[in-house]
Amino acid sequence: MRYLHTMLRVADPEAAIRFFTLLGLKETRRMENQAGRYTLIYLAADEDFRGDGEQGDAEVELTYNWPPEDGSATETYTGGRNFGHLAYGVDDIYETCARLQAGGVTINRPPRDGYMAFVRSPDGISIELLQKGEHMAPAEPWASMPNTGAW
Repeated sequence: MRYLHTMLRVADPEAAIRFFTLLGLKETRRMENQAGRYTLIYLAADEDFRGDGEQGDAEVELTYNWPPEDGSATETYTGGRNFGHLAYGVDDIYETCARLQAGGVTINRPPRDGYMAFVRSPDGISIELLQKGEHMAPAEPWASMPNTGAW
């Protein structure tokens, strides 16, 4: 397993980037999702930086959820909601989830796509598991397993 990133929700992406730049991180890459209405901005420290457009060895992911199209109020984050999750790359997402499940861990978001799953620590910290390399082919029991709880 390899640590990948920590996700933080931000209200003002440019202010957040200025802060993390002052801290010594630099932007590695940025992704905008029109359908999901969000922007992901990844930053890494010098030691973790691999080059523009490349995933750093360990990153901070700034997630900016765009204002609603209907003009309603923008979501505000309280009670730690601005902290999203820890993310780890795993060699075999199905084996990892099976091992966790056998150990009594609830798989909140099963790896139906052969790529991504979410679990929670005993303290409720959300952990994202991502398949290293190519997505695995969808497989049961994961492909038809519903989400459980919040992730």
